[in-house]
Amino acid sequence: MSLLPRRVEQLVLLGAHCDDIAIGAGGTVLEICRAHPGLSVTALVLTGGGTVREEEELAALEALCPGADLDVTVLDLPDGRLPEHWGAAKSAVEALRKRTEPDLVLCPAVHDAHQDHRTLAELVPTAFRAHLALGYEILKWDGDLAQPDAFVPIPATVLREKIDVLHACYESQTTKPWFDAETFTALARVRGVQCHSRYAEGFHVQKAVLSVSGPEE
Repeated sequence: MSLLPRRVEQLVLLGAHCDDIAIGAGGTVLEICRAHPGLSVTALVLTGGGTVREEEELAALEALCPGADLDVTVLDLPDGRLPEHWGAAKSAVEALRKRTEPDLVLCPAVHDAHQDHRTLAELVPTAFRAHLALGYEILKWDGDLAQPDAFVPIPATVLREKIDVLHACYESQTTKPWFDAETFTALARVRGVQCHSRYAEGFHVQKAVLSVSGPEE
């Protein structure tokens, strides 16, 4: 049973930091954009605006959203301090909601141990109240990985593309010890085993409404 709608016309991507979306859901974004050419992709990133990280984010999302009508906004809220700037983050998410009607929202997972990721995740259902939102996962030192509720199988070629984009576009992050192909491949392999695929990306679902009678006429 697929949670994803048959036709995706609007996709919203949310990240606390530049590279969150690409790391957590880059393969899924590639697959969706190729399966639904011409879709509208609206991305909001809360930190990194006006820095090299914004340039990296724009380049990465352009590569991960081939053929899409892409709109990216990168704000300059302080990295690591989003809980202190809850009002500004809330206003940004609500403003995005007013100008979009997405079929799918990809965002951080609500249990994420990073305070910026978690703050954004908690804001998503307050604005996107009747939308399917999937929380992506980011492997890091905190040890906060939990068992995902949903999986998107990723072909090996797509995983390779995702990893190539991460290294080509986020040069400022490549010196970090966790930012390497082995890390990204390892998590994708584990999630693939859990859904009878070679590779996959895992997601967390806060709420899903399943129709047993099919779409309404």
